[in-house]
Amino acid sequence: MSVAAPRSPGGVSEAYRARNTGDPAAKRRTATLLGMTGTTRTAAAPGAGTAPGSAAAPGSATAPGSATDTHCPYCALQCGMRLDPARPGEVLERPEFPVNLGALCGKGRTAPALLARDVRLTGPLLRDAPGAPLRSASWPEALDRVAAAVASTRAEHGPDAVGVFGGGGLTNEKAYLLGKFARVVLGTANIDYNGRFCMSSAAAAHRRAFGLDRGLPFPLADIPHTGCLVLVGANPAETMPPAVRYLRELKENGGRLIVVDPRRTRTAELADLHLQTRPGGDLALALGLLHLVIADGLVDEEFVESRTTGFEAARACAMAHWPDRVERITGVPEHQLGRAARMFGEAPSAMVLTARGPEQHSKGTDTVGAWIDLCLATGNSGRPYAGYGCLTGQGNGQGGREHGQKADQLPGYRSIEDPAAREHVAAVWGVEADSLPGPGRSAYELLESLGQPGGVRALLLAGSNPAVSAPDAAHVSRRLRSLDLLVVADVVLSETARLADVVLPVTQWAEEDGTTTNLEGRVILRRRAFDPPEGVRSELWVLRELAARLGVPEGFPAEAEAVFEELRRASAGGDADYAGIDYARIAAEDGVFWPCPTPRHPGTPRLFLDRFATPDGRARFAAVTHRPAGEEPDEAYPLYLTTGRVLAQYQSGAQTRRVPELNAAAPGPYVELHPGLAARLGVTDGEALAVTSRRGRAVAPARISDAIRPDTVFMPFHWAGAGRANSLTNPALDPVSRMPEFKLCAVRVERAEPAPRHATPEEAAS
Repeated sequence: MSVAAPRSPGGVSEAYRARNTGDPAAKRRTATLLGMTGTTRTAAAPGAGTAPGSAAAPGSATAPGSATDTHCPYCALQCGMRLDPARPGEVLERPEFPVNLGALCGKGRTAPALLARDVRLTGPLLRDAPGAPLRSASWPEALDRVAAAVASTRAEHGPDAVGVFGGGGLTNEKAYLLGKFARVVLGTANIDYNGRFCMSSAAAAHRRAFGLDRGLPFPLADIPHTGCLVLVGANPAETMPPAVRYLRELKENGGRLIVVDPRRTRTAELADLHLQTRPGGDLALALGLLHLVIADGLVDEEFVESRTTGFEAARACAMAHWPDRVERITGVPEHQLGRAARMFGEAPSAMVLTARGPEQHSKGTDTVGAWIDLCLATGNSGRPYAGYGCLTGQGNGQGGREHGQKADQLPGYRSIEDPAAREHVAAVWGVEADSLPGPGRSAYELLESLGQPGGVRALLLAGSNPAVSAPDAAHVSRRLRSLDLLVVADVVLSETARLADVVLPVTQWAEEDGTTTNLEGRVILRRRAFDPPEGVRSELWVLRELAARLGVPEGFPAEAEAVFEELRRASAGGDADYAGIDYARIAAEDGVFWPCPTPRHPGTPRLFLDRFATPDGRARFAAVTHRPAGEEPDEAYPLYLTTGRVLAQYQSGAQTRRVPELNAAAPGPYVELHPGLAARLGVTDGEALAVTSRRGRAVAPARISDAIRPDTVFMPFHWAGAGRANSLTNPALDPVSRMPEFKLCAVRVERAEPAPRHATPEEAAS
């Protein structure tokens, strides 16, 4: 349901004029549409809930006449909002929720549009034979088909021939039960989720340094009170706009903001200092700053001595990264390096926050480790208003990996290889510990194995769209087509769902109860405000029905609160301990920070104040050194490609591309390039460009901007079809986190004719 963007006489969209020209009226109109005005609104824009010309509305309310407090279905802020059944299609502010204080971006304000019947799945679909079209089916027919095919695959090829692929947008209850289903019912080791593509490098570095991973070890409210904040590869002005108020408050309080990014983003425009590094330069940059901090005598010797270990080895690595070497690697001038080191090292307190920019690399774990080293060397960890944190991307990217979707983890953030952890979780599940499988393949490795000898032959997929979002997406799409069985549970008919043999329509945020865990480690509660369409079921119900058909009739409740009560017991004593949290407490306290081991425990907004979570209580430096990316530019592919998000779209776009207001603001893909590069190519704004890597080709209109480096081009990754950015990206994996290298690959760029049109859903699935 693509909707054309409003066009100016010059042929560019209103959003483009607002971003790339000085038109103040366009800026105001786009800001209002996308919730960037900073003013308080009581409801969404008129008509936000339904498509133009449609009378469709969300299902009937479960509590007529009363508003329901809930949370946004999108990013990891999990902004508070309120839904009133008397005003379907509108979102009301919830100003008392501390994370966003009522503010919402355009995605949040238009979220009810996805509840409309005409944009979503409302009944099961199945394919009678390979190549046959999807047809409507009853729930019993669809579930019987899935159960029979799974049972047959297990009998013929073994349990690991069946795989499960989850999503970082699933509630904690769904993530937990999906992991239990994989290990207890299917007996497969092969379960992972798209959160592996989100913050796995930061998680690995966090655990290595501190013994515990939580995206932010402090609440967002601490950010305005630090003296210096470094944002590395993070663009919250476009990815989580309500968080920008924390940056503005920081500056109002006299704090300094440093932004590290190859592009001058909306966030970089707020910075006191923008370090415009080359893609892949973040590791060298962190080491260069640590070198200068050491050379300038800004190390907190007392903190290093009393609360850390491994400094001498890390120091030796940093001292090999002298300023002129770092300038050659990163492109950041020496004088800017020196200024940044002084701003950070001399501040009374300082923070580093990373996002996907430095993390989505084949050296992502080491890169994050180097930024943590900078915090540790200056004593900026384990004390108020200081420390390292990660800006989680997906709505439940934090909770989704804590409770069993990840290939190597059991609930409570326990290692699946730890005998004590296996015993504890097996006892909760009522099975023998020896019956639980070991660690399975990571996300990309699981996708790579599809249909291969010894790999996964039947895949159950929930809440993810790898046909658009996975690296080397054309190859992944071929692997999906090679399966004996692909089952997709989703809200909409995504590009991946179009490849499926069975499609199961499931409930979404406003139609179900459930918890998520935001980027602060705050466990929050979504509440059901509307009834789903008649043919739609929750994933919890689906798992219960499939488990029964596969011979496990007990242990899979369909009620979210019952699942959470079991999750509490399974997580008890683990790193992510939810034992002291229940639905009533979450509602009463507007969220509870884990770890929270008992009902009387206050929760833990700030970690590591007394000791780190390592065996000796000390944080560990990482002795790391710069190394090239998995793929660097050369004569055949002379440019860097980096990818990312835009304000009006989210992740693979499967949902936001169905919202007219958001499509009007960001109607399709583009290639951002520097004016100097455009001049060399003879390209004008809006002309079609072909971007080619060793894996594929994408075609999209040129967007000429001096906000990007001359040696780099940028593409957003929200679209399928000809402009699919992930047709180009490199699946080279970090050796620790198994994160693919989304943020950097070598490409060549040339003019292409004719200009591509926006792909239809049928074309997008190809």
